[in-house]
Amino acid sequence: MRLAALHTYPVKGCRRLDHDGARVEPWGLAGDRRWLVVDEHGVGVTQREVTALVTLRATPRDGGLVLRAPDRADLDVSEPDTGEPLLVRVFRSRRPVAALPAGPAADAWLGDLLGRPVRLVWLRDPARHLDSGERDHDTGDQVSFADEYPLLLAGAASLDALNDWLAEAGEPPVPMARFRPNLVVEGAPAWAEDGWAGRRLRIGSVVLRAAGPADRCVVTTTDQETGVRGKEPLRTLARHRNIGHKLLFGLHLVPDGPGEVCVGDPVTLLD
Repeated sequence: MRLAALHTYPVKGCRRLDHDGARVEPWGLAGDRRWLVVDEHGVGVTQREVTALVTLRATPRDGGLVLRAPDRADLDVSEPDTGEPLLVRVFRSRRPVAALPAGPAADAWLGDLLGRPVRLVWLRDPARHLDSGERDHDTGDQVSFADEYPLLLAGAASLDALNDWLAEAGEPPVPMARFRPNLVVEGAPAWAEDGWAGRRLRIGSVVLRAAGPADRCVVTTTDQETGVRGKEPLRTLARHRNIGHKLLFGLHLVPDGPGEVCVGDPVTLLD
């Protein structure tokens, strides 16, 4: 098995960035989902509610990032080091965590893009935002603004199997981008990752614990180029991958420690 692709999403819900290599930190890949767009109640705004986030391109720089979108001037945003922290929630039901506001210029730029009042915040100190014990094999105490765990892995063969089912149903294939993984692994059989929960694996210099399979949501039905939403692949996952009332695709991971991973690195199960 080998690592076939690496992706980050600097602002939660934004377009992916592709990498040849990345540093793994306790809370995920460096620069991944440390920024969050929130509503007037301090609750995260994601592609679940606003598909226009697919047009947002966020490029990290030292000490900040640059926001880009079609037909808009670029906006340079610095990591805030002053201001009163805001208590924000990734989802309404989650624990609040402290984040720093990016400022009115970023809020106005994103509000115009998304067509609603929003604020942009930066997570200086990653912390747990879901209760311990809520998930099987929960080994992480820190996470970025990711939905549940620091890293999400997906198998290339599993996507091939899903696309075979879609073809049988007369539906077009979907790209891996629909599932917004951090790590894509090739060389494993389809759905092999189902059996990795609770085990450790090594990628490059990093050892990770498999925290359990990923339950997929409506974001997978959103075209990541256009924002157009349909019914697939959730309908097909419901037919073939409804396990314990969850529509499964991918695997959550928690790093045992920091290190580096690169496309082409071998992926090895350790136990």
